[in-house]
Amino acid sequence: MTLVKLTCFADEISSVLEEQLDLLEHAGISHLEIRNVWGKNVLDLSTEELQQLHHITESRGFSVSSIASPIGKYPITSSNEPQLEALNRAIQAAQILKTPYIRIFSYFFPENEPKENFREEVLQRMAQLVEIAAQSEITLILENDSGMYGSTYEGGMEIMEHCQSPFIKFAFDPGNYVIEGIDPMKQAFPQVVSQIEYIHIKDAISSPRQFVPAGAGDGGLEILLIEMQKRSYAGFLSVEPHLHHYLPNASDPERVLTAIHALTAILEKNGIEWK
Repeated sequence: MTLVKLTCFADEISSVLEEQLDLLEHAGISHLEIRNVWGKNVLDLSTEELQQLHHITESRGFSVSSIASPIGKYPITSSNEPQLEALNRAIQAAQILKTPYIRIFSYFFPENEPKENFREEVLQRMAQLVEIAAQSEITLILENDSGMYGSTYEGGMEIMEHCQSPFIKFAFDPGNYVIEGIDPMKQAFPQVVSQIEYIHIKDAISSPRQFVPAGAGDGGLEILLIEMQKRSYAGFLSVEPHLHHYLPNASDPERVLTAIHALTAILEKNGIEWK
């Protein structure tokens, strides 16, 4: 049977690396997604700090699943030069931390204008990012975050079809689709499944509009995991809790453990093995 790999946005546990690793180790998870650590975004870490981060994680038996960068979480009307510089820093981080993946986004567009007005600019910028990443054989995983060109599966597939590259794939996020008013499994999944290479474990409900543990919302997480198992998916399931509204009185570690346990319960129920 194909084993999936569990990872986690570890900065939702703590800003302290050792506390992140302790909790993940306790939960039996040996991968982590790097977004913020030591009070800094991963792209703001110096070369020496990245090397130190790699040494600590590797010495404790951990691997980095992805560089969770903010690239593309940026106005399409602003100069793209800072994003290209950010990508070069992200590639350096990926190389030092030995991960083939960098998470990216698909640009904000002005709220009062139709996104079609920015189609060509978005596609051109995304293709430029992919071209740079391809030179280092790094795969960009595009998250369908809210308020961006690729928030819908139509927008995301336009990007994929334009780039025509093995170095850009989807980080499928069911919770974000719910927040956008899209049914993840009935509407989005059939259209994008061929391009999914990474999965964010984030569920949501629309009323009240908030994120919830896997299986407690409208994201169809159990169906998603079953369908991906049928396709012999052996990639990452990345726990991204975002449970501050759902569990307002819990600590950050408690929220993350709740999210992890919700996922592993679904996996165990369906006989899906993980590592």
